[in-house]
Amino acid sequence: MTQHHPDLPDEQAYVDHAYDCLEQSKQAAWQLRDLNEADLGGTFQARFERNAFDEALLKRLTDLDLGNAALVFGRIDRHATDDAGAPTDELESFHIGRLAVADPNAEPVVIDWRAPVAEPFYRATGREPMGLARRRHFAVEGRKLLGIEDELFGDGHLGLGHDEGLAESSGGAANLRGYSTLIASLERGRTGTLGDIVATIQGEQDEIIRSPQAGVLVVQGGPGTGKTVVALHRAAYLLYTHRFPLEDQGVLVIGPNRVFLKYIEQVLPSLGEAGIDQVTLADLVPGVRFATRDEATDSTLAQKIKGDARMSDVIDHAVNDRERPLRDDLVVPYGAGYVRLRAEESARIVKQARRRFRRHNAARRWVEGEFYNALADSSRADVSPRQVRGEIRSLPEVREALDRMWPVLTPAQLLHDLFGSMALLRLAAGDVFAEHEYKALHRARSEHVDDVRWTPADVALLDDAREVLGPKPGKGGKIDEADEIRTFGHIVIDEVQDLTPMQLKMATRRSLNGSMTVVGDIAQATGPLAPDRWEDVLEYLPDRKPPRVIGLSVGYRIPSQIMTLANRVMRAATPGLRAPESVRVGDAEPRIEQVASRNDGVVTEVERLRAELPTASIAIVAPDDLCDDLSEALVLAGHPHGRAATAGLDQLLTVVPVSVVKGLELDAVIVVEPARIVSDQEHGLRALYVALTRPTQRLSIVHTDGLPASLT
Repeated sequence: MTQHHPDLPDEQAYVDHAYDCLEQSKQAAWQLRDLNEADLGGTFQARFERNAFDEALLKRLTDLDLGNAALVFGRIDRHATDDAGAPTDELESFHIGRLAVADPNAEPVVIDWRAPVAEPFYRATGREPMGLARRRHFAVEGRKLLGIEDELFGDGHLGLGHDEGLAESSGGAANLRGYSTLIASLERGRTGTLGDIVATIQGEQDEIIRSPQAGVLVVQGGPGTGKTVVALHRAAYLLYTHRFPLEDQGVLVIGPNRVFLKYIEQVLPSLGEAGIDQVTLADLVPGVRFATRDEATDSTLAQKIKGDARMSDVIDHAVNDRERPLRDDLVVPYGAGYVRLRAEESARIVKQARRRFRRHNAARRWVEGEFYNALADSSRADVSPRQVRGEIRSLPEVREALDRMWPVLTPAQLLHDLFGSMALLRLAAGDVFAEHEYKALHRARSEHVDDVRWTPADVALLDDAREVLGPKPGKGGKIDEADEIRTFGHIVIDEVQDLTPMQLKMATRRSLNGSMTVVGDIAQATGPLAPDRWEDVLEYLPDRKPPRVIGLSVGYRIPSQIMTLANRVMRAATPGLRAPESVRVGDAEPRIEQVASRNDGVVTEVERLRAELPTASIAIVAPDDLCDDLSEALVLAGHPHGRAATAGLDQLLTVVPVSVVKGLELDAVIVVEPARIVSDQEHGLRALYVALTRPTQRLSIVHTDGLPASLT
């Protein structure tokens, strides 16, 4: 990276001009909005159009607000072409940036990084220059240009791009562009939130980002390969390329937990896409409350059973079991006589309702109609079903009969009844699971369904039940469309290897057209039904078009010394997988310290790291049940810190339970008691691998117990 490049003043002037044009665009948008607000009259249609126009202006103003993010980060000089499409000696230049900016004459000043003309900035190589004569990378802080790195293509220059030669000579992976810029970016301190990589996207990452939208795209990437940011940049790219209809259809990002969502929350807004839904699966299930981390949760067996795809059959059976004919005739006094619903007639009504309606709650109104028709037909008097209904519907025995035949149910009511009754479990699951398996689902009934604290494993079951039951009918029997499950034009799932089949089906249920980007690493799979191959995941995702599996082979974040140690654990956990190749060498070897006192040893290691790296973000990653003790020890030692489970990574020092560390990255990590991490859970070696691969600069291991064999 050249800090005294001869073109530095000219490029700084261009960057300043770009910011001036951006500010003019903002002012123009504000002026339009002021004019729009001044006209408050007109027809309903005019007001509707004015509001829509105002929303578009607000979105444009949001897009133009970059905060501290750099507007311009590079430039390409490419050969112009003649009328026949042949390249000429004349060069045309394009500055590449975060969003498109034009001058007052509508001439482009900055090209959006997602535009087709910007593709060679990310994809050109010495062997395939894509028409480029030069690619220029900027090192920037906000609007200040710090340095320039040039790569030259064509005759008289290296067969490889300049950055590729640097990468090879530096011992990293080949085919890296802007090597100095990339390394400078990787070695910056972490801030507690994930940043975008729009300025340093590499060729294999760009191929994924710009790949066609259709079908399911699986991105397999080891730690530090950038799979999360690649998936988020792909969402931004697809919205840019397919603005209509994707903006109306919506884009959904599903993350593994709240800590992770807080960590990634700034990436898409920094790319000008603020309207994307970022959720955990539990956020998609309304109207229920979930257990906190401190409250009781499912056993390991119950988690596995609840994640098994066969639970859909159990839920179907449970719904069918609530659609029951009467045991005996219903006889109700009416006028001077009686009305009667015979048991065999109730069986006919239930049977026909099952045949006529796909979802349970939608049939309730029809069942009621047939119910009162039958009662009216049995009367000796000439009465209508409406008359009969009006006079007897409030009678307890009538309500009880209807609710026996066809109750209106919420998902929570269905599962609360099912899990609270061994008889109902046996009836619904006896033909699907072994006795010891369905008995693991049983739990004591709460006094009221609203008192239930549902577990993470219940989320997909509640959603499955919601699909089978359908919304509850509202006034007049109408269905509120807001109660329907919303679908999206594109779905991104991170850490997908940890989703159970039932959770994967839940995500598929929200796909409008089968378009998904799912990212993960089989070696980091620690869920209750961890897959061994991607086919195990794809079986439950949309199959309208053939899926594609693309691998990321280069590790950018983790220094090679740390990766070498972590790979020993990976080989023990998943012998058949290949580790990513690290592109950089760190300046310190991992430290492994056996100590007499765990808490004192961790405090000492925190103080040592803080002395070496005063402004670094440090995480103490420990088994979940040790985090409280370690936090108390830090308080006693006078070290302010955060707790990731409640506040994310808001402070420079954070205690992180190993169960929520996946997907995070920090400058330094202290892994506590690796043997406990391995022994505490079924996929313990994989969990340890995850913990060891979080740091970008320093790794320390502190233990009082022995070490796992893969670390000794």
